[in-house]
Amino acid sequence: MVEEGKFPGGSRKRVNRAGNNVRDGIATADDLSIIEEWRAAHRGVLNTFQAILRTRTKRTNITVAQRHKRKNTIFGKLARYADMQLGRMDDVAGCRLIFKNVKELQKFRTGFHGARFNHKLRNDPSKYDYIDHPKNSGYRGIHDVYEYNVNSEMGKHLTGLYIEIQYRTLVQHAWATAVEVVGFVTESQPKFQQGDQRYAHAMALASELLARAHEGMKGPFPEKSDREVLQEFLTVEKEIGLLQTLRGLNQAKSEISGKRNTILIFSTEGALEIKSFRDAPDALRALFELEKQMPDRDIVLVRADSDQEVRLAFRNYFSDAREFLRLLDSACTKLSGNHIAKKSRRR
Repeated sequence: MVEEGKFPGGSRKRVNRAGNNVRDGIATADDLSIIEEWRAAHRGVLNTFQAILRTRTKRTNITVAQRHKRKNTIFGKLARYADMQLGRMDDVAGCRLIFKNVKELQKFRTGFHGARFNHKLRNDPSKYDYIDHPKNSGYRGIHDVYEYNVNSEMGKHLTGLYIEIQYRTLVQHAWATAVEVVGFVTESQPKFQQGDQRYAHAMALASELLARAHEGMKGPFPEKSDREVLQEFLTVEKEIGLLQTLRGLNQAKSEISGKRNTILIFSTEGALEIKSFRDAPDALRALFELEKQMPDRDIVLVRADSDQEVRLAFRNYFSDAREFLRLLDSACTKLSGNHIAKKSRRR
């Protein structure tokens, strides 16, 4: 799919032009082909980094998973950011690590920053630290962006491609996947602050509750008291019935095979279809074909060592908010002594 010896898509300038044409609604078949080639090239970057990360997490309880950014998500990002250059988009390839707690996360990340390889860390370590500085949406976690850099002739043409490393605790991951589930089952997108802002506000308050109760930290509302955060959350929850909606979801029953490359297809009606492949090139070709056949579907290619890791790392695709609900329930109990279920259901 990728011609050796040249930058994927011909040049970064050509990839940028293709992205601009998508944003302007004038993309040609050639533009889309170039973007497809450029996206496919990130497989080599993903393979390199996931191998490094799996070696460094061997015999630990750290979950490692990887994913290609969805085409619809890439195009949506181009639409939201007028000055975004596709060739510089740094999260097309992503590896996610999930830790038991913040201490383990920070220890691993510090060690990884000292790793001996030629790949370049592109950001200041504090730039994407959303644990110390949570996003207004409530998102908490840390991101690093690396630039791929190798000396071998075989991989030289990939030099300059980016990969994003996401570090989250189990608590932060439960919240982040719940936000995506809310986006699937409502008309709103709290992750992007779109739609009914009550959903976005409720999830931001939920993040504050989880941070305080389970990690001894503050979220996006550090100035509010525990009581204020809880009362505000219960008020907006009573209006929108978010928890009742999440509790009523049917977890996807689809089985994931032992094959490591998995395509998850999420329909607009909420059904999940799973396709698994033994070989990554076959999975990538299938991904691009499915995107053409089903442009209205949310489709993502992921890889993890087991079906349990796929379900944990990409819980949002299984409409599974159970861990979020459990953590939120205990957070409210801890901060107020009142069980969330009793208050949220008094209507």
